[in-house]
Amino acid sequence: MDSEELYLRLPVSFQNLVCSMQGWRIQRRRFGGKFHECLRDAEERLTWTPERFVAFRDARLRAFVGACVRQVAYYRRLFRERGIDPNDIRTLEDLRVLPVLTKALIQERTDEMTSEGVAAEERVPVHTSGTTGGGMQFFTTRGALQEQYSIWWRYFRLHGLRLGTWCGYFGGRSVVPLRQSRPPFWRRNRPGRQILFSAYHLSPETAPHYVAELRRSRPPWLHGYPSILALLAGLLSERGETLGYTPRWITTGAENLMPHQAGVIRETFGRSPIQHYGMAEAVANFFQCPAGALHVDEDFAAVEFLPVTGEKGLRVVGTNLSNPAMPLLRYDVGDRVELAAGACACDLPGRVIACVDGRQEDYVILSNGARLGRMDHIFKDMTAIREAQIIQKAPGRIVVRIVRHPRYSENDATRLLAEFRKRVGDLAEVRLEYLERLPRSGNGKLRFVISETAEGRLVDARLSGARQG
Repeated sequence: MDSEELYLRLPVSFQNLVCSMQGWRIQRRRFGGKFHECLRDAEERLTWTPERFVAFRDARLRAFVGACVRQVAYYRRLFRERGIDPNDIRTLEDLRVLPVLTKALIQERTDEMTSEGVAAEERVPVHTSGTTGGGMQFFTTRGALQEQYSIWWRYFRLHGLRLGTWCGYFGGRSVVPLRQSRPPFWRRNRPGRQILFSAYHLSPETAPHYVAELRRSRPPWLHGYPSILALLAGLLSERGETLGYTPRWITTGAENLMPHQAGVIRETFGRSPIQHYGMAEAVANFFQCPAGALHVDEDFAAVEFLPVTGEKGLRVVGTNLSNPAMPLLRYDVGDRVELAAGACACDLPGRVIACVDGRQEDYVILSNGARLGRMDHIFKDMTAIREAQIIQKAPGRIVVRIVRHPRYSENDATRLLAEFRKRVGDLAEVRLEYLERLPRSGNGKLRFVISETAEGRLVDARLSGARQG
């Protein structure tokens, strides 16, 4: 029995205690050490001119590339074989002499890409799946995590949020046993000031319980996947209800915020959502300013926007200047963006993004009508899967298409089905299907969840009363 199974067998009061203990550990890791110093410095940099902001990034880039060549076997060999002098890489544009990194390459060469300059005991393992479903494990450091969270909190604080604000959190964490059919469908992380709402139990039948808890506890801040927040808002809208109070802040992450999602959230909750773009690999970060535009955090990562021949949008490729444990030079994020034509009226530094095309997923519908949003966390440890895609033709029936890594085995299939079972229980039949290649959309993107049901399609205007915004 693993730790998650043990947790799910505990009484609710003990589950709340475990959530709080885990929350305390996370608080120390993210907000201890140099976090407050990083936050102070990061906020001061927002007062700089755009030219000084970019010069700071390029100075970090030069030092970072030099350290990569000295301390990382993969980059030493790459620079030697290609005859590249690291001293010639001085600006963002100079990075183009290097090849673009893919997740598959990192999966293959994790040991070779791990820095010799960071001791094993100082490395912090991180698991991510991103938008393609293939799991990836890499290393970071506590200092890098604290800098990353300082950049995220710089964005929150621009909108008036402060550390310690109670938050109603709607993400993909499996905090409530799937078999549970009665409230509470939430758990509390008291050190982190979070009410963790289960995405796996939200349905037309259970939504009133979620709303009752929100009205009772009245968290001033709601944060989560836009698909889940929009689903709750849509279920309320169908009943002709509102939340009953107006949160001061609604923030979204992990998925692209669609116009119709923003519309139904605003209409039902009485507050426009604020979006953020970032990822565990820390190779790119965009924040929404008070004027409503998305800005690139140029001082945090070296982000390139590369054209794609014959296609609309620019490919996001980034370099994680903050992580010495496993440096990623020119990592392909897998998303596309369009840049804005001019500067933002807010006068904050950073290139301005007009829109992000990526992280858009349909819902998975269980046999009881519950809708599940973001599902990529199921694949976070599945490093023997190159890519995955979820297809649904009818509620309660799921097909998982998989492109296998050569080391994929029956044990991986068993683990994957067990991870699905933890989330869907007996409310869905899950079948694995193996392909050599997954089909892409017209813009080259891999859609991770595709529903052929009207109630599951994200872009269907009928979905939970959502309207195009």
